[in-house]
Amino acid sequence: MAAPEEWQRVPLPRQPAEDRAAWFSYSATGDRIVWSAALRAMLGDPPGRDEISRKILVRYVHRDDHAEALSAITRAWTTRAQARTTIRLMRADGGWFDVDCRIDPVKSPDGTVRGIRGTVTDVSVRERARRETDRLARRGETVQASLVEPDPATGLLTRARFADEIDRALRRGGGAVLVIRVQPAQSGVDDDTVRPERNADLLHRAARVVEGVMQQGAMLGRVGSNEIGVLLPGTSWPMARREAELLVEALRAQTFVLPDTWLRAQAWGGLVRFTPDGDAGSHELLIDAEHAWRQSREGVVALTLIPHPVPARDRQGSYRSRVADALDTDRFTLYAQPILELQSNEVTRHELLLRVLDEADGPQSPIQVLDIAERLDAVFDIDLWVVERAMQLAADQPGTCLQINLSGRSVGDPRLTDEVTRLIERYEVKPEQLTFEITETALIGNLSEARRFADRVRELGCELALDDFGSGYASFRYLRIFPIDLVKIDGEYVVDLVDNPQDQVLVRALVQVCQAYGIHTVAEFVQDEPTLRLLRELGVDYVQGYLIGRPAPVVEGRLRTP
Repeated sequence: MAAPEEWQRVPLPRQPAEDRAAWFSYSATGDRIVWSAALRAMLGDPPGRDEISRKILVRYVHRDDHAEALSAITRAWTTRAQARTTIRLMRADGGWFDVDCRIDPVKSPDGTVRGIRGTVTDVSVRERARRETDRLARRGETVQASLVEPDPATGLLTRARFADEIDRALRRGGGAVLVIRVQPAQSGVDDDTVRPERNADLLHRAARVVEGVMQQGAMLGRVGSNEIGVLLPGTSWPMARREAELLVEALRAQTFVLPDTWLRAQAWGGLVRFTPDGDAGSHELLIDAEHAWRQSREGVVALTLIPHPVPARDRQGSYRSRVADALDTDRFTLYAQPILELQSNEVTRHELLLRVLDEADGPQSPIQVLDIAERLDAVFDIDLWVVERAMQLAADQPGTCLQINLSGRSVGDPRLTDEVTRLIERYEVKPEQLTFEITETALIGNLSEARRFADRVRELGCELALDDFGSGYASFRYLRIFPIDLVKIDGEYVVDLVDNPQDQVLVRALVQVCQAYGIHTVAEFVQDEPTLRLLRELGVDYVQGYLIGRPAPVVEGRLRTP
């Protein structure tokens, strides 16, 4: 008897090659399929060796690959030549695997095709790696590369990102924040040449001047329509003062060449110091610096210094006074943008948009003002001003439907419900004319109070809309806890909709969810006909954007109708 070691070296019996290969054959004579033992093993628990139906083969091909498999079979049969394809086969347990399939025609002596033979090779490892590479590429294309979104007009950090950098500097140590107001100087320049649209060009060039002068390690941001923020981290107060004086003087001395004119600029600065043990955060420091440049302008000086942040109570009182002054002096105004109903193809609604009148630039977005007002609990009076003027407008034009934006903090304020009820009765407005919009990313201070407001306005006959749907984390939760009538799909997913398949999938899903919940949808940022046509196909109910109409001022209490 052979030694155990010698016995272990004896190779095991091998199956015939025909049995080891994974193959199938189909013969038109008798409509018969034959499976190899290897293929049956790959499939797990397939039918018997011989089957009398071509449907068996189709059942074991992944449903998404049916067309590809049948196309390869047809090519081999009709061209009488070999065809190759890569498809997925289904196992009996419901799983699937990838195979390269070579299909050869089986010919009769006269050259006609009487069947096919398929040879199957498992390529699951290769295809899994390929799919993972494709997936990572798609993720790279669809995920924002960086959270640092530059302001499109100037290339600087946005206000939100600039505030983040201030908070980071606060955690690391002391420093200073400078806010510089830049606007065209009026002397020596014809008023007609300094149009509001040129202010973005001016700020862009002013930013380049500041970049060329500022110290190493400083950071720039656009913190207002005509305001540049300069963060000086780790800088001593004497050094920060010298740096601020240098930057403001550089802007005042510069001649700016714009595309179609040249001009000199006026510049005022506000510098505030911060320390890591202080109680002021980024937003408070920006408010203080903005207040300081206003003091510079009023005092006709280049720079105002705040060596210590303003106490929170004084800051809040100061800002409340500014809001009250803006309301009393009509520095707020309303614009209206039309909304098209796709079923009737008519403008049936208008969204009211708040604008802040700036002495240099004319109407500006209120985002900065509202952000500060919300944080300092001073936004209720602004929202109430908008609501009352909307009521006046609805009363004067009873056939008009208006959408009114509200801050999250006001929606959670118990006073708002009573004020809306009072104003509807005072101006005898039809409640169905009014839709109140809540931005989903807004901070709702009191969720139960917000729900009470929502229920009350619905009882009155008004509607409720959720703005910027899809931009935050709680979108679908809000659909369940608020009686929403309408959602506005965030324009980020609409502006490139035609060329972005991923956005198409997302918008289609959002529309389907809203339809299931009985909620109408509005798509924002619609700027061209192809986007409009696609939104129709996706089932969106309303559209809004420059293609339908740009925001227009509400003049003498009247809407501009198309």
